Amino acid sequence: MKAKLGWLVAMALVLGWGTMQMTQNLAADKSEKLLRHVVLFKFKAEVTPAQVQEVADAFAALPKKIDVIKDFEWGTDNSPEGIAAGFTHGFLVTFADEKGREIYLPHPAHEDFKKLVGPRLDKVLVFDYWAKK
Repeated sequence: MKAKLGWLVAMALVLGWGTMQMTQNLAADKSEKLLRHVVLFKFKAEVTPAQVQEVADAFAALPKKIDVIKDFEWGTDNSPEGIAAGFTHGFLVTFADEKGREIYLPHPAHEDFKKLVGPRLDKVLVFDYWAKK
C-alpha cells in the first residue's frame, strides 16, 4: 500500500511540475513577443539626397519623442538580388504590444513626420508582424 501511495504522490508531483512548466512557458511566450513595424520608402526621382537625409533624421528622432517605441533601426538597401522594386530605405520600429502601436500611429510627432515625408515619396510599404525576442 505504501508503494502505491508513494507512486501516486510521485506522479502527482510530476504532473503538477509539468503543468507549472507549461503555464510558465505560455506566459513567457506571450511576454517574449515584440510587435515589429517595418516601413519601406521609395522616394520620388526629384527628391534630393539632402531631402532624403532629412527624412531619415526625422524618422530617427521619433523614438525620443514617442516613448512607446522600444527599439528603432534603419538602413539603405544593399541587396545584391536587385529586387527591391525601387525601395531604397527601410525602417524598423519595435513596440512591446499593440497598445504601443495604437499610441504611435496618431501621435502628433508621427503625424508631423508624415507631413514631411509624404510629398517626397513615390511609394511606401508598411508591414507589421509579431516576433519573438
